[in-house]
Amino acid sequence: MLTNKNRACFEGLVVLVLMVTAEAYVGDSSESSFCTETEECLLYDLVCKTAEYEVRNYTATKWVSTNERSYFMELAVGFAFRRLYRYISGDNNDEVEIDMTAPVVVKIEEKKWESWRYPAWYTVSFLLPSAYQKRPPTPTNQEVLITDMPDMNVYVRSFRYWLNSISVKVHSILLKKDLDEVKASYDKEVFYAAGYNSPMEFRNRHNEIWYQVEGVPVCPVLEN
Repeated sequence: MLTNKNRACFEGLVVLVLMVTAEAYVGDSSESSFCTETEECLLYDLVCKTAEYEVRNYTATKWVSTNERSYFMELAVGFAFRRLYRYISGDNNDEVEIDMTAPVVVKIEEKKWESWRYPAWYTVSFLLPSAYQKRPPTPTNQEVLITDMPDMNVYVRSFRYWLNSISVKVHSILLKKDLDEVKASYDKEVFYAAGYNSPMEFRNRHNEIWYQVEGVPVCPVLEN
């Protein structure tokens, strides 16, 4: 455990890191070890890391998003994905085809997610490539929206294999458990599931769970 003096020093260091580190952005996927199927990827600043999770800083970015309501995440994501894919395939006012990027992010309401009695809303988003970050083409489908992800710090738990209802629930619970054990403050209303691979990739899959940090990030270190 950190002493009060060490904790204060560490928190001060985290604040300094957040002030001086470079901005995250939409950039070349070669800069990421797990973003391997697209030319561009959402890059980030690594603030700190433990054995259980990372804290990352993402700067503000533009996405194309759509909402879908369902009892099952897989169904919602399937319908939403096809809607967004039509947008990047030319279903926009400029009739331009837009390259796929990574990750695909699913925003999930925590309370509805915990209850199987009611359908939940899922917001599925594609990251817009750097060429369209300033002026994205307008969607022709009213259910498809251009959205802004704010500058934010997130707690991240990574896992392999498939992104589905079971894996998302298991890893979101495990991440919350780790965060609660260190008394970290985070947004408990929503969380994000991020997937980096196409359905055709069967081996080296990479997925993540994100919870947005509230206040100063917590990354305890072992004392010598």
